[in-house]
Amino acid sequence: MTAVAAALEEARALLREFPVVDGHNDLPWALRKQAGYDLDVLDIAGDRHEQLHTDLPRLRAGGVGAQYWSVFVPCEQPDPVAATLEQIDCVRRLLERYPADLAPALTAADMEAARRDGRIASLMGAEGGHSIANSLGTLRGLYALGVRYMTLTHNDNVDWADSATDEPGVGGLSAFGREVVREMNRLGMLVDLSHVAATTMRDALDATSAPVVFSHSSARAVCDHPRNIPDDVLERLPANGGMAMVTFVPKFVLQAAVDWTAAADENMRAHGLHHLDTSPEAMKVHRAFEERNPRPVATASTVADHLDHMREVAGIDHLGIGGDYDGTAFTPDGLDDVSGYPNLLAELLRRGWSRTDLAKLTWQNAVRVLGAAEDVARDLQATRAPSLATIEALDGSPGEG
Repeated sequence: MTAVAAALEEARALLREFPVVDGHNDLPWALRKQAGYDLDVLDIAGDRHEQLHTDLPRLRAGGVGAQYWSVFVPCEQPDPVAATLEQIDCVRRLLERYPADLAPALTAADMEAARRDGRIASLMGAEGGHSIANSLGTLRGLYALGVRYMTLTHNDNVDWADSATDEPGVGGLSAFGREVVREMNRLGMLVDLSHVAATTMRDALDATSAPVVFSHSSARAVCDHPRNIPDDVLERLPANGGMAMVTFVPKFVLQAAVDWTAAADENMRAHGLHHLDTSPEAMKVHRAFEERNPRPVATASTVADHLDHMREVAGIDHLGIGGDYDGTAFTPDGLDDVSGYPNLLAELLRRGWSRTDLAKLTWQNAVRVLGAAEDVARDLQATRAPSLATIEALDGSPGEG
């Protein structure tokens, strides 16, 4: 047996005991876009590799033991609250349809119970504070429906928080934004700092009393993209107790892909298309551009470079995995879909990562962080009533900053 084959076999054996908790998968939105939520049209019980990165056989092959399903809606979505509820409904229907494979999970204890049963613990994360429409009551409603993290922004600012990929608005978090963080702490909803500006990351770390997560972000020192995490923020994770879940998106992990993507985005705009459009028309434009300009290819080694750096800066107790499958047009070689996690672990084993390290990366850190947020919430609920603050009272009229 070759060294490569031996490492892959060892990785798969480890995943049978400590499966992957993946922080971010956009399958619900892909089901909406491709099938109008018709689960007969896209039945993930079988191989759907031609349409999706995710199906049940490949989740099993990849050693996935828990998945945060993103209940994402775009920033420009009309009535984002209603659309988020539809996303939550999609996840619930998946759980009802595939009970032998997917287990509903709200707590760290639920995650462990699913692992013992051999099922995939299914949690939900809302991607973007626009999903609450400036309402703490809506935030509490999402939590009651099972949402266990919220990314404070997506690609655009919200009235109370700045995004990594928008122009500065409030300079990080506004007063209402800090109240959102505090209310999330009281509920036990993880504060997700992927997609937010570095100023927002720092403000949230100042405001939170519970561990934070980055559900799908990598290291800015390795690849200089605003979606990634600066070292000074990574350095704060040990004191906070939170974790950064490395993402696989090539344009966030490979510098050559960052540069290529900027050119590809400009090409999309020149054709009158949004740069994030994944419609057949848009993908045709993408493919034509790629034929003229070969796309730089990331690999499992590229992602491992980020994890090596993040471990050096934040420590092994503060790392995880958030692939962003079905939320990206392109994936690294060897990490083509949700079956690819063993390839990443095999690469890390070849780099000298121990079995103890990998168990923390795949399973233990994510379970600990959710459990710690639950502990903080239990204490806060004994002393603090639900917040009745409004954005108008704390910040003035929405949009004024």
